[in-house]
Amino acid sequence: MIIFHDPSCVEYSAPGHPERPARIARTVPLLQDRHRDWEWREPHAATDEELLRAHSKEHVDLIANPCGDFDLDTPAHAKIDIYARQSAGAAIEAAQSAMKSERAFVLNRPPGHHATRDRAMGFCYYSNVAIAALAGLTNGAERVAIWDFDAHHGNGTEAIVAHNERIRFASIHQFPAYPGTGAKSFANIINVPIAPGTPRQEHVDLARESLDQLLEFKPKLLLVSAGFDACARDPLVQMTLEREDFATFGEWLRKIDISVAAILEGGYSDDLPELIDAFLTSWAGN
Repeated sequence: MIIFHDPSCVEYSAPGHPERPARIARTVPLLQDRHRDWEWREPHAATDEELLRAHSKEHVDLIANPCGDFDLDTPAHAKIDIYARQSAGAAIEAAQSAMKSERAFVLNRPPGHHATRDRAMGFCYYSNVAIAALAGLTNGAERVAIWDFDAHHGNGTEAIVAHNERIRFASIHQFPAYPGTGAKSFANIINVPIAPGTPRQEHVDLARESLDQLLEFKPKLLLVSAGFDACARDPLVQMTLEREDFATFGEWLRKIDISVAAILEGGYSDDLPELIDAFLTSWAGN
């Protein structure tokens, strides 16, 4: 397992904000202690060329020179452009590693799946997974699939890749919930909205169904928006998954014969380090 991680990603924060440095700071030592054979790599910053495949020039310029907070959830932290470029670059490098038959996970912040072509929102500044998917198409992947099991709909990813015939996107998410999108499927987009409090097994079964629909697309590369906020104790939603369910997701990935990279999205409970470890350990086959 290769972990792409920029140590500087814990340098920014806002008081009381759920997307806090501890999400990463508590996970890094746990993984390093339990998996001493895993390889850690510091990613490159995404270039303008890489970002502009998914975002407008106006958006890239605004992230670099914000006029104020982007919204109540998405502050204009000092140097946020630098941190966000590192996350996007990590997603690109993880995808490249996957294409070399290596398992790769991005343990970084900020997350990305809410950022649209022209808007930072929902803790996200650049659409990391969409950027990586478009880079994958450029670098030899004929078809790319994106599986988003974060508890919130990946509206930014969807908006960027919608109607791209070489990409298929599936999101399983609580509905209603932020950002209020993802109620219906269309074109190359598979949306699986589930009600708050949906029983665990029903949730897991729907997740499997959505993954199978992506595999029918026969992608050369599968990118996973790995959000762990569907955990039963997450403070932002009302879902029911447990540690064992995320391990099941990892087991599914281990058993498919496709290049896979996973990128951290949400997950705001104190359980996050253990949830990530369960997912990665199962995926790695340890």
